[in-house]
Amino acid sequence: MNESPSDTPATRLSPQLSRLAILLALSIFINYIDRGNLAIAAPHIKDELGLSYSQLGLLFSSFFWTYAIFQIVSGWLVDRFPVNWVLAVGILLWSAATFGTGFVSGFKLLLAMRLILGIGESVAYPSYSKIISRHFSEFQRGRANSIICAGQASGPAVGTLLGGLLIAHAGWRLLFVVFGVASSLWLLPWLKYLRRPESNTESNPTPASVSAGILLSQNLEGPGRESATSATILQILRQRSAWGTFAGLFAYNYLWYFFITWLPIYLERERHFSVQTMSVVTGFAFFVLAISALVSGWLSDRWIAAGATPTRVRKTFTGAGPVIASSIVLVGIVASHSVAVAILVLACVGLGMCTSNLWAVTQTLAGPATSGKWTGLQNFTGNLAGWITPALIGLIVQRAGSYFWVFVITSGVTLLGAAAWLFVVGPIKPVAWSQPST
Repeated sequence: MNESPSDTPATRLSPQLSRLAILLALSIFINYIDRGNLAIAAPHIKDELGLSYSQLGLLFSSFFWTYAIFQIVSGWLVDRFPVNWVLAVGILLWSAATFGTGFVSGFKLLLAMRLILGIGESVAYPSYSKIISRHFSEFQRGRANSIICAGQASGPAVGTLLGGLLIAHAGWRLLFVVFGVASSLWLLPWLKYLRRPESNTESNPTPASVSAGILLSQNLEGPGRESATSATILQILRQRSAWGTFAGLFAYNYLWYFFITWLPIYLERERHFSVQTMSVVTGFAFFVLAISALVSGWLSDRWIAAGATPTRVRKTFTGAGPVIASSIVLVGIVASHSVAVAILVLACVGLGMCTSNLWAVTQTLAGPATSGKWTGLQNFTGNLAGWITPALIGLIVQRAGSYFWVFVITSGVTLLGAAAWLFVVGPIKPVAWSQPST
């Protein structure tokens, strides 16, 4: 029997690349547990420390102040220095911030821990894009990104389930101490992985040789499958597609950050779910998002391997996903709790479709030598949603007394994101960067 295009060696992930993708997925899994812990513990922290709703909204937003600003710094770092060590230092920093949160005694110290957490976690996505664009072929990027996105969605799911149990039995402080220590343990397999000899690296890897198992290189500036020319930030900003990816990620994050900041409080205080029911519902919804991301990444890679263009495939998923996710507006309208939960799950299916492909768009457009800077810029503008969303929702709820307009605005922003991916982003192919004049 002849091998179909989707079953050729070039489309498979080798054991080495699979282990690399899983390690990256574990890091973002930890990342989202640590950034989402505050939402789980918020009602208890609010009562113990005597915080107002406006202070709580500022704490939710404060993480994104440093997280967004340092995206540009992190993007420059991963294009300038060995990305594997940049990622390791970032994880060490955010683990320390999570651990320290368990010992805060007031609003100011809690704010400081959130700001430090944002600095540490800012290295994640620029590092992932650098690694994936350098070591995974176009046929493999959907799956590589979907594995990472599954980790992203599973983090809040597991964090909500375990966090709720820890808080119920041991209090919120132990939650941060335990997860801070657990986060730092990721460095043990990562540092072991970095010490492996790199005998399989090649100066000009082909998709087949990549699939055969190229290990992570200490020097990421060597020639790859696309042009090795590194573009400047100004060159990136001149690309219309760059602004499309910026807007698309902002809209995606607007909904996502509603989920990981205010959704637990909405379910508890507006829907009157118990802590246990809230944990199960949100955990299940995030697991559905993870499964959607994995399936969508696998389908997109097979579709490209079967002959479809990356433009058609990536835009189908990044366009249709937000349209489906915009159904979240109905959650604020329906009275039935079971129907509201079903709509919430459907919105997570749409987010999963988009998240498994949105970073593949950037990695292809930017190329390996520029993916760090482009991702840093994209994550900076995209995470302005983190500045706006938590604080705006708190303001709306405080003044309106309900979440109706929260869902309306969130749905509208999500639809604008679909338009950005479809109509602002151009063809999904590597940009031919010109060497900047000196």
